[in-house]
Amino acid sequence: MIEVKNISKSFDGKKVLDDINVTFAQGKTNLIIGASGSGKSVLTKCMVGLIEPDSGSVLFHDQNFTKMSVDERKDVRKEIGMLFQGGALFDSQTVEENIMFPLKMHGKMSVKEMTERVDFCLERVNLEGAHKKYPAEISGGMQKRVGIARAIALKPKYLFCDEPNSGLDPKTSILIDNLIKEITEEYQITTIVVTHDMNSVLQIGEKIMFIHQGRKHWEGDKNSIVKTTNQELSELVFASELMQKLRDA
Repeated sequence: MIEVKNISKSFDGKKVLDDINVTFAQGKTNLIIGASGSGKSVLTKCMVGLIEPDSGSVLFHDQNFTKMSVDERKDVRKEIGMLFQGGALFDSQTVEENIMFPLKMHGKMSVKEMTERVDFCLERVNLEGAHKKYPAEISGGMQKRVGIARAIALKPKYLFCDEPNSGLDPKTSILIDNLIKEITEEYQITTIVVTHDMNSVLQIGEKIMFIHQGRKHWEGDKNSIVKTTNQELSELVFASELMQKLRDA
């Protein structure tokens, strides 16, 4: 579980986050949605310590991350997996080397243990046998799966996903959504997904927070969001004709 309490942040006098309070549940896919510039990315960066909030606190299982020292934060960060928007794989490294990178950086495993962990992670994302391929040799969807394999290599308690379906076709997007949800439930991870993809919202949105102009404007789940009376949220969710038809069905 991750608790965000009264987080505010300003840049050059402009308030980007305004008193955000939210709890993200363990074993659930927690989604953060909002228009571009609403503060989604700033919030997640505050949560992992890339940006320091002006006020408020972030708690990882009752541990106040905001007040921790640099060394104390390192221990928490070892429990955080990150799936970046573009995959962020190292082009000059093989799939195997990409997944092994966090194991070498943070773990204390033998080469044999690291190899076995890489094998397990690749099997879990259905990429057995892709060890020696380079990112340029595999599809965008496969790169995202490698990114997930790398994110879970250290057996994280927390998983942050930034636009995981960006640049993917609808079929592959569903595959990635399902994989994120399966891994979240299987390992009881606290997963946070920042997304613009309304298909993802309806597919895996067990807990959804909507940010509008730096404030939490709404929270609920994928069932209640279709019936929302929140004007700003409705404009975001039902921007496409397909979503409007779903609402009116």
